[in-house]
Amino acid sequence: MVVLYAAGCRSCSKGSSLKPHITGNLIHDWWYGIQLNPQFMGIDLKFFFVRAGMMGWLIINLSVLAKSVQDGSLSQSMILYQLFCAFYILDYFVHEEYMTSTWDIIAERLGFMLVFGDLVWIPFTFSIQGWWLLNNKVELTTATAIANCFVFLIGYLVFRGANKQKHIFKQNPKALIWGKPPKVVGGKLLASGYWGIARHSNYLGDLLLALSFSLPCGLSSPIPYFYPIYLFILLVWRERRDEARCAEKYKDIWAEYCRLVPWRIFPYLY
Repeated sequence: MVVLYAAGCRSCSKGSSLKPHITGNLIHDWWYGIQLNPQFMGIDLKFFFVRAGMMGWLIINLSVLAKSVQDGSLSQSMILYQLFCAFYILDYFVHEEYMTSTWDIIAERLGFMLVFGDLVWIPFTFSIQGWWLLNNKVELTTATAIANCFVFLIGYLVFRGANKQKHIFKQNPKALIWGKPPKVVGGKLLASGYWGIARHSNYLGDLLLALSFSLPCGLSSPIPYFYPIYLFILLVWRERRDEARCAEKYKDIWAEYCRLVPWRIFPYLY
């Protein structure tokens, strides 16, 4: 972190990815970072840390799975949790390019908050459900397991679909969305597909995925639900910051988009 902070302060780059953003507040600059996408020997450090965190999460989960097999306590709940997480993590690497249009990459600078989040928070807190299942036996009915799978599937389709639509739109604004020409506000903002349902529909998908990771643990304890609760707070905070940024950047275009798409994350609720 010291090297990252010092390199950012000394940067003379004028490019948007490496241009230093120094407020003069040491704590603020340390926490949020100075550069958007700093690099080391041609390696994008932001993606490097995310990849490390995701792989760490998978390794911890596999260790938990091995322990449950060794103890003879492997359950349907553990299998569902492991399958959902493994699919989500591996799918990230397959479709990583879709993440280049998300808030973390285009707006969040690389500081202590992101580095700690990637290397510590993701692997050690997102795996709480697995640790909890090692010491708590949960019996799921067939209907509950099927419902859990539907929550995961819907969450995945919304999360991955929304990010894909946004990424494709940025590459080709005329590309069809759900088989129809896209509706575009001011020539800049996509108001079709998932982005015509809610202004941050990808967050809705992410929250449903997080919930699906916890549902195999049942409802007897709030501990396995730490991840979705934390993620809900994080995404609402992030959505508020993104709304303020977009209002300043797009002005009247953003106001028109908000009129066309009034819902922030949850259609008809918020």
